[in-house]
Amino acid sequence: MTMHVLGRPGIARRLAKMFAAIGAVAAVLVGMTAFALPAGATTHLPAPTYKVRVILSGKNLHHWYTKAGSSKRHSEPLADPDDITRIGDDLFTAFQNGVGPQGQASPDGNRDSTIVEFTLSVAQWDVLGKCDGLTANTSAGLVVATVNEDAHSSLYTVDPFTSQIVHYSYFKPLPHHGGTDAISFYKGLMLISASAPGTTGAAAPKPYYPAVYVVTLSQPKHLAYFRALFYDGSGARAANGSHIGGAVRLGLTDPDSNEVVPSFEPRFAGDFMLTSQGDKEQIYVSGAGTAGQNLWVLKLSQSVDDTAWSTSWDGAFYAASTGDDTIDEIQGSFWPGTAFVAVTPCDANNAPATCPAHGFPANYLGHLDMYTGHISPVSVRGAALHPQGMIFVAF
Repeated sequence: MTMHVLGRPGIARRLAKMFAAIGAVAAVLVGMTAFALPAGATTHLPAPTYKVRVILSGKNLHHWYTKAGSSKRHSEPLADPDDITRIGDDLFTAFQNGVGPQGQASPDGNRDSTIVEFTLSVAQWDVLGKCDGLTANTSAGLVVATVNEDAHSSLYTVDPFTSQIVHYSYFKPLPHHGGTDAISFYKGLMLISASAPGTTGAAAPKPYYPAVYVVTLSQPKHLAYFRALFYDGSGARAANGSHIGGAVRLGLTDPDSNEVVPSFEPRFAGDFMLTSQGDKEQIYVSGAGTAGQNLWVLKLSQSVDDTAWSTSWDGAFYAASTGDDTIDEIQGSFWPGTAFVAVTPCDANNAPATCPAHGFPANYLGHLDMYTGHISPVSVRGAALHPQGMIFVAF
């Protein structure tokens, strides 16, 4: 097993990386969020290349499970990592292990996802269902996970220090007739994506379904209470295109990942952001949960899953490479404020049934221009990289 210790580099290494980054500034500006070139501008300098290496492989980890209707225990390697989160210097990811989006057993009979902590050592916890959303409540020191993004969804909290796992059920059926996915904490609110709307086939669906829930957890009864933050047909304003600033009506079909934009970004600073993966759109919400809440929709050139921003010159991105069952470290010099995305062409609504295919490659790393919505590929070398979940860690 290959492990990586999240440490602080020496001054010499920090200065060397900074000077290398400064030498590549003009190239890095292409596709950057904070320092985008004017429309029509070009550069002839080569784009930076980042190094990828595997730091954790699910093939080197195992979990035990019991098939439904059987008392015999089975062991299997971990597979299908997705979200990544962090508490202090500890990173956590969730391996879905082939579980279906409604909690269906994998072909070998497993029904459990595995949450893995990895730093100096490895710890892991199994939860029932397919874990698709994972984040950290840093104020409470807890990892929070959602399971089953299409239907039959629920929540878990994991205390990595005591290994206590608490399971929360939603206090009533979710009104969007789907499941739940990504989780973010925004100014004291726990915000959860309302994924796969209409999966269970409501007899008389409402005109609009919730796209994001504000969720609170009740300790005594282990219930999760929710209300809608906004709807898949809410009013918004166009953030790009020929009618920028004009009023538009959302038509979201695939609420998925969500994040909070760093406070130093020149656009949408500190806003909550929802990605509608299949629709190739991101919804930026200022004043989320307040009377002054406003929505902006940024149309993207590609379908994406997670978005992560570099917060310093010196650090690394960590990505869950789902098809490879690995967690990868992306090394290099990063211009602070750069928006990186896990590009997912095969998850676009117009993707062919058999994918990858011509014009629809496997997942790759991209730069997002938050003004235009254009996504450009990032050059990488080293280990294969097919990112899904991502996080940046400053050293």
